[in-house]
Amino acid sequence: MSTTLKFTVLLLALGFCQGLQHNYDNYIEEEEGVEPVSQASKYGSLWPLPQKVQTSEVSLKLSGFSFKIVDAKGSSAGPSCSLLQNAYRSSLLFLSPSPLTELQVWITSPDSECDGFPSVTSDESCESVNDFQELHLINYDVCFYFSLFPWFLGLETFSQLVYEDEYGAKSINSTAISDFPRFAHRGILLDTSRHFLPIKVILANLETMAMNKFNVFHWHIVDDQSFPYLSRTFPQLSQQGSYHPYTHVYTPADVKMVIEFARLRGIRVIPEFDTPGHTQSWGKGQPDLLTPCYSGAEPSGSFGPVNPILNTTYDFMKQFFMEVSSVFPDAYVHLGGDEVDFTCWKSNPDIKKFMDQQGFGQDYSKLESFYIQKLLDIVTTTKKGYMIWQEVFDNGVKLKPDTVVHVWIGGGSNEEMGKVTAAGYTTILSAPWYLDYISYGQDWQRYYKVEPLNFNGTEAQKKLVIGGEACLWGEYVDGTNLTPRLWPRASAVAERLWSAKEVTDINDAFNRLSMHRCRMVERGIPAEPLFSSYCPREYKGV
Repeated sequence: MSTTLKFTVLLLALGFCQGLQHNYDNYIEEEEGVEPVSQASKYGSLWPLPQKVQTSEVSLKLSGFSFKIVDAKGSSAGPSCSLLQNAYRSSLLFLSPSPLTELQVWITSPDSECDGFPSVTSDESCESVNDFQELHLINYDVCFYFSLFPWFLGLETFSQLVYEDEYGAKSINSTAISDFPRFAHRGILLDTSRHFLPIKVILANLETMAMNKFNVFHWHIVDDQSFPYLSRTFPQLSQQGSYHPYTHVYTPADVKMVIEFARLRGIRVIPEFDTPGHTQSWGKGQPDLLTPCYSGAEPSGSFGPVNPILNTTYDFMKQFFMEVSSVFPDAYVHLGGDEVDFTCWKSNPDIKKFMDQQGFGQDYSKLESFYIQKLLDIVTTTKKGYMIWQEVFDNGVKLKPDTVVHVWIGGGSNEEMGKVTAAGYTTILSAPWYLDYISYGQDWQRYYKVEPLNFNGTEAQKKLVIGGEACLWGEYVDGTNLTPRLWPRASAVAERLWSAKEVTDINDAFNRLSMHRCRMVERGIPAEPLFSSYCPREYKGV
């Protein structure tokens, strides 16, 4: 669809929230230096920074309670589009009050797609129009020109442009903005297996993702530790494999809620069901799915990865992924494929016999590839594309041309990115953005300095890198500490994936991010501080 987003916005005037302030060398262009300098940015608190910002000294005061967001004449979406109406109500919580009487939203796409879902091909670009006569500034009206799915991004930008003086009066400065994301895939991975995350926590972080212009929620929903996904087809998986079959599961209604909440914010939900490893919780509810391990000639009583030699394994996978494809509307599902321990397979006499029959010798990576290939064929029949961790590519599995390879190993190595893109596969990067690794100090700088395309390759190869994800694995986080550990550290990744490559000024980033962090705090997000500082409106707790 044609989804050019046109809008004119009013720039946030200068201001500043008072305060001072793996090895990634091949991705980072410079080493961490001295503490950032505390001074106001000419871009106010815009985060992530738009591609082009042209500031004016023309200022308008905002006061009263008459401000409203309306559909402009000629817009292809009107009052019947609940997607937009919900966004208007949500944004007014942050924008009101104001004598700037209206914010007019004009959808230019011929197909409003109010009931549709964002996709990897959704155009999030925008073009400003700086015509005072057209904008009716005499009447204090402002026009936005939107396509469908960038609408929330534009409203978020607008909300960031309102500033407040010492007396609490709100103002805006006239500015033209031309904007588009540098990368199409900007994701956050959350792990709901190591610790169960309440739905309220997931929704709050989806809201915060939208504030930071992330557009993909990578839901690592199950793993060894627990299976909280309540399957309609195989309910015993969560009954036996979750921490608790009633209190620690995601029901079909829960999953639907998450998907819809994300859709209303232009966020895709990509589920990950990782096999053949990371599947201990699967085996509790599905007999004979996992491989029996042996100690000498006798079973040890423990189990290893999915058993790849049984036909029943593939019958199960076919039914299960048929359900997954119907529940999750995104065009892609993440199939994992990482960290497969071959120890159990090597101990099992039936597996050894199968290896001999197939001519695999002692190369158990060939057995893994055998399983993965059959799984990929199954998922292909569901009309879904698939994402896989890099080991699947490394092991030489035959992949469809549209496979997305997820690079996570070797934070300081660019070799894998070069290999994957040289083979012609679409790629996303996470290796330098594992946020579960905590270090003392301002580690957000390390994430901010990453350059995703800093690897040896042609321009054609680099065009295959569609973005990246910040990953927060769940071994040490749950609902009590996930949000402050994630934000604003993930915000650094957000700007790197959205803004121009040349946006690398750490001092400017520090000052804008400090204000952006305070904005998140004001909106009820317990984002941790960057350094010694204060916010005009501190977090008041739950």
